[in-house]
Amino acid sequence: MVATTYGGGGAAEGPTHRAFALQVITGRWFMVFATTLIMSAAGATYMFGLYSPEIKTTLGYDQTTLNLLSFFKDLGSNVGVLAGLINEVSPPWVVLSIGAVLNFFGYLMIWLAVSKKISRPKVWHMCLYICIGANSQSFANTGALVTAVKNFPESRGAVLGLLKGFVGLSGAIITQVYNAVYYEDPKSLILLIGWMPAAISFAFLRTIRIIKIVRIPHELKVFYRFLYVSLGLAGFLMVLIILQKQLNFSRLEFGVSAATVVFLLFVPIAIVVKEELYITRKKKHDLDIASSQVQIIADKPPPTPPPAPQAPPPSENEDISCWNHKSIFRPPARGDDYTILQALFSIDMLILFFATITGVGGTLTAIDNLGQIGSSLGYPKKSISTFVSLVSIWNYLGRVVSGFGSEHFLKKYKFPRPLMLTLTLAISCIGHLLIAFGVKNGLYVASVIIGFCFGAQWPLLFAIISELFGLKYYSTLYNFGSVASPIGLYVLNVRVAGHLYDREAEKQLLAANKTRIPGEELDCDGVKCFQMAFIIISAVTAFGAFVSLLLVIRTRKFYKSDIYKKFREEAEAAAAAEEMAVVSAARNNNGHAQTSK
Repeated sequence: MVATTYGGGGAAEGPTHRAFALQVITGRWFMVFATTLIMSAAGATYMFGLYSPEIKTTLGYDQTTLNLLSFFKDLGSNVGVLAGLINEVSPPWVVLSIGAVLNFFGYLMIWLAVSKKISRPKVWHMCLYICIGANSQSFANTGALVTAVKNFPESRGAVLGLLKGFVGLSGAIITQVYNAVYYEDPKSLILLIGWMPAAISFAFLRTIRIIKIVRIPHELKVFYRFLYVSLGLAGFLMVLIILQKQLNFSRLEFGVSAATVVFLLFVPIAIVVKEELYITRKKKHDLDIASSQVQIIADKPPPTPPPAPQAPPPSENEDISCWNHKSIFRPPARGDDYTILQALFSIDMLILFFATITGVGGTLTAIDNLGQIGSSLGYPKKSISTFVSLVSIWNYLGRVVSGFGSEHFLKKYKFPRPLMLTLTLAISCIGHLLIAFGVKNGLYVASVIIGFCFGAQWPLLFAIISELFGLKYYSTLYNFGSVASPIGLYVLNVRVAGHLYDREAEKQLLAANKTRIPGEELDCDGVKCFQMAFIIISAVTAFGAFVSLLLVIRTRKFYKSDIYKKFREEAEAAAAAEEMAVVSAARNNNGHAQTSK
């Protein structure tokens, strides 16, 4: 299912080069390409483990304070309710513009603080700056990703998997650009995170928009082509990570690597051009057929056209305000458009919310503490950088596998997405336990498992929300679903991991007969630093997996039904109307031709 208008051209002779170029840049698939670029720079929050040691050292923070910063980072990146509400009443370019401004301001202030170009800010100032900068991610997701889901509702799993996959790759992509542009200047990484995503969002403000939906049979195949390009990019980044771990790259070599990454990001332009050529030829073919049919029946009265397929009847919630409190406990059937309050107070949403708190909160705690975990277990700095990149790559793979895989299994075998979410939570417990018991070289395996499971949860969460509660208020509900992440992160990261780490570090200071100087960073060495924290996280995640089984049971009948039937009927009605318009245009052209004779 795709957004329509064919763009320029459309005459029988075909469009001019200029008209075709305009058709490409205003077309549906160029919008998908632009969205992939925005998403490929929208995951800077996942790089916190790479630049957090610089903040900790420069500003003299202990682990609890650093984890507090991490919490506000994730609070900003996941609490996007404001972005959702703005998107309900304004076009996507407004949301993207606000996000770009927030991103630049927040990270610029952090860079100024770390580079000591301004006086040392208070902790709450830093929390505010990182929250503002990270909040731009929710604006980018709402403005670009939610728009893409609404334009391609029948392929939403593939859309979410693909675009969330690029978010997962963004850490490795930005790292390569940073190495080429700033080269071993970790403070400048923060500056890069500030200006690059903002520049990309501003470049595509007018490209991202809601467009009318028309069904095209090979739509999913086009998304698979985008997927293959992104898999090639991910593979190349993986090879780069391995080579950069084994070899010492010069600045020139980093420049060549970054240029290749940027080239691969622009390869999908070829897919866009190919699809627009297909659309142009199809339109010409349809016009030719319609013209020939009109010529044959020119002297005969036209038969009465068959009635166009009727769009499905409006939802019973059609005229109910999204905030109407009287309808909270009278929701429609699953799959229809819930109001915001109906969705928030439903048992399905509460179960999904709790499962996300445990699953995303646990995996994100591990990701945000990778730098400190690696240091405490005695891994070299180069290996710690490798862990961050591995998480980024496997985060990507988790997103595309869960997005495309769940779409495939749902359509072919009616395999419910909530069950895939349960399996993902269970698998993530293995990664937590590897960290807890400090298995030799286990952090490499743990970063792969945790990165994959963290990434896999997001497309599943957002696809489930769209399927159970409808797309009418998806912009807001999408962002409400994300709120679970900072809640889980605060409990598991700040209150559990950070507190237990600092307690163990203070024990080590006492054992060494040392006293901590105020403002000095607090470091811990050994397996004990994070052991108890990740045992607790493993138990909490296992409980979350059990709770998510309740959602599997509650929605089993819904997922056995044809959940996309409504969207197919709407698209078929639109396609029939468009076909009638083409035939009518051909008749008019034929009539004018006969008159001129």
